[in-house]
Amino acid sequence: MILVLRALGVGDLATGVPAIRALRAAYPDKELALVAPRWLSPLVDLVGGVDRLIEADGLGHLRWSGPPPELAVNLHGRGPQSHHMLARVGPRRLFAFANAEAGHGDGPQWRADEHEVDRWCRMLAWYGIPADRGDLALIRPGAGGLPTGVSVVHPGAKAAQRRWPPVRFAAVARTLADQGHRVVVTGNPGERGIAAEVARRAGLPDDAVLAGRTNLGELATLVAHARLVLSGDTGVGHLATAYATPSVLLFGPVPPAHWGPPPGRPGHEALWVGPRPPGDGVAVHPALAELDVPAVLTAIDRVTRARAPAALPVQPAPSAGRWAEAARSP
Repeated sequence: MILVLRALGVGDLATGVPAIRALRAAYPDKELALVAPRWLSPLVDLVGGVDRLIEADGLGHLRWSGPPPELAVNLHGRGPQSHHMLARVGPRRLFAFANAEAGHGDGPQWRADEHEVDRWCRMLAWYGIPADRGDLALIRPGAGGLPTGVSVVHPGAKAAQRRWPPVRFAAVARTLADQGHRVVVTGNPGERGIAAEVARRAGLPDDAVLAGRTNLGELATLVAHARLVLSGDTGVGHLATAYATPSVLLFGPVPPAHWGPPPGRPGHEALWVGPRPPGDGVAVHPALAELDVPAVLTAIDRVTRARAPAALPVQPAPSAGRWAEAARSP
């Protein structure tokens, strides 16, 4: 078995896709198990090539009762905690960044200044496994009755400093609606208040607020069949990249050179005004606050004029039952 740790969020899984696919190609006859949060299972199905999902949320104890895996791969972080988590299951070999504190001298050195996609491709290359940094496309699910051709406005983000002000999202949404876009506002259940505020200020109907009404699989489906995505530096932006859906992404504390769409992809723009003082960590980050509505609308005009999204394969909606069964027998 090949055991792969990536127990993080949507963007983290999306940026790890080239590395996961490289491992699948390098070990075609081995079972590949991914350690990740259960709620990511619809997205794991859209990656393809993963045989089993083993539930873990963060770096707590990993339930393990089977024989030691042949290989464990740390796609989670630099260690030592993630290294220790994998070492406890007794793999014959560990692929990871070198970390003296974890007692792991093998592997390349961690670099803070590289794109998240390139980081894991470089680590695997050190171990002789080539990975294609451009292999980011997810399987496109069928629409399944969800609206298609919508413009997705996603105002939420996990950290307050990465949230562009709702009044500005609303101004953009109103302009898009005036231009004939069918705008929907997405988010998780905790972001429904922000989404409702954006929709109200933009003059959108109540049914345009989809925050809290879609699960992860449905959100991926919306993005896969969308006309446009506007969001901050969060997971929805990575879904837009994966589906070649035109997108404008707004960055603040973290530069897009680390987490934005890889270069050379028409139809995706990451807006960032450059390094700024860090701010207080509570209010919107100064770099994000400097982005104004006209700049965002201009970028939207550019990406919507870019080439049409490439055709991607279609598969049925993910089956939650498959993962529920797999997770019971690690």
